[in-house]
Amino acid sequence: MRKKPAKKYAARTPAVKRRLASRRPGWTPAKAYKNEEFLMSSQARTVRMLCEYLEPLTRLKRQKVEHAIIFWGSARLRPKPKSGPDYCRLATELGERLARWTVRSHSPESRYYFCCGGGPGIMEASAKGVARVDKRLNVALNISLPFEQSVNDHVTPELAFEFHYFFMRKFWFLKLAAAMVVFPGGFGTFDELFEMLTLVQTGRAQPMPFVLFGREFWNEVVDFEALARRGLISAADVRQIKFADTVDEAFAHLSTRLTSVSLSP
Repeated sequence: MRKKPAKKYAARTPAVKRRLASRRPGWTPAKAYKNEEFLMSSQARTVRMLCEYLEPLTRLKRQKVEHAIIFWGSARLRPKPKSGPDYCRLATELGERLARWTVRSHSPESRYYFCCGGGPGIMEASAKGVARVDKRLNVALNISLPFEQSVNDHVTPELAFEFHYFFMRKFWFLKLAAAMVVFPGGFGTFDELFEMLTLVQTGRAQPMPFVLFGREFWNEVVDFEALARRGLISAADVRQIKFADTVDEAFAHLSTRLTSVSLSP
């Protein structure tokens, strides 16, 4: 006589199967790389940092952007100030002149791009000048801030980047930099300028032209000669900095020095 199967192994009737199916959860857990709660957590910080390296790397390679002239300066400066030089106008004129120079003098694959923070003030002014020649030569490395910083209208979406981490944004400035043009600015401008000068001084970055625009500003706020006299920097450190008050001065120095490109490793 055939034994009945044990209760736990008994054949399940269709009705039993339906009841069991109804008890199963009607959702699928999110995959880790789609789990926004995890991706925004402190545990995933290294993943977010890596994204701010790989995503710009992918887009820059796709657009064949290899080297750029960096424009830095205050987001708070505006055109036609009540007193003093109109640095926004000067940044626009210099951006346009350098853009015309690289379009005329370099093949498409070796042209210089023009990279700034992407926001208002000097950044918008320089990008405006470049866009008069070719908007596609502008690169914007924007940073998420509670005020002042948003991408201006002179940059194409393909070359507009949004960063959360300052150090990753600085990495890309350095990686692209073939020359620096620095207009008057505040804490952010000084932070970027002195970090770049330090990297060149210590051999972490290749030597490149530095143009500090506006002698009246730079002579008042930084005494580079005093640093050299006190032995805190060398005379060679000072000599690598070119001060300019006019577009002609800045353009002549940059177009002369940028005869070859040596990118940072």
